[in-house]
Amino acid sequence: MIFLSEELNFPDVSEANYEGLLAAGGDLSPERLLLAYKSGIFPWFNEDSLILWWSPDPRMVLFPEKVKVSKSMRKVIRDNQFTLTKNVDFKTVLEYCSMVNRKDQDGTWITENMKEAYLELHKKGIAQSYEVWENDTLVGGLYGIDLGHIFCGESMFSLVSNASKFAFISLAKELARKDYKLIDCQVYTEHLESLGAEEIAREDFIKLL
Repeated sequence: MIFLSEELNFPDVSEANYEGLLAAGGDLSPERLLLAYKSGIFPWFNEDSLILWWSPDPRMVLFPEKVKVSKSMRKVIRDNQFTLTKNVDFKTVLEYCSMVNRKDQDGTWITENMKEAYLELHKKGIAQSYEVWENDTLVGGLYGIDLGHIFCGESMFSLVSNASKFAFISLAKELARKDYKLIDCQVYTEHLESLGAEEIAREDFIKLL
């Protein structure tokens, strides 16, 4: 693992260890975060930890046109159970995502410093949120980094069944229409696989970037 200085650069992703850990330290400035995402790197660390930077191999991604919509989700969409907005309440989406309990994870990785950093990226039009509403109540959503041809998904939440799935499927369909190459999902989960995401070699992911 390499320790970063104040200089705005990262080591080559090929130097990451077997878990995908590449570097530690640095800062969460908008410039460094944007450079990280453009380089296939993302931050992930606990509140009491150094900033840790990752580039796993393989990489979990969704090619937007391959999103899987189950029979039950098709009914949810057809029945207009939810409505979707974009960038209407980024801050609240961020707050809800930070409170999600995740398997095998002690506490949140969306620290106060992370929130400030992503809010700054949102002000610059780089970090974006998708909100899911049911009867005018926010019940789910997701946020991520929009690179113009790739959307780097960061986190999603759901207060009622299927709300985050609806956000993710809606995002994928929008990006498919816009000819985006992929949604970066970072690491494998069964939930993401059920929605059509798949693992690809880091080398292939970097080429697509």
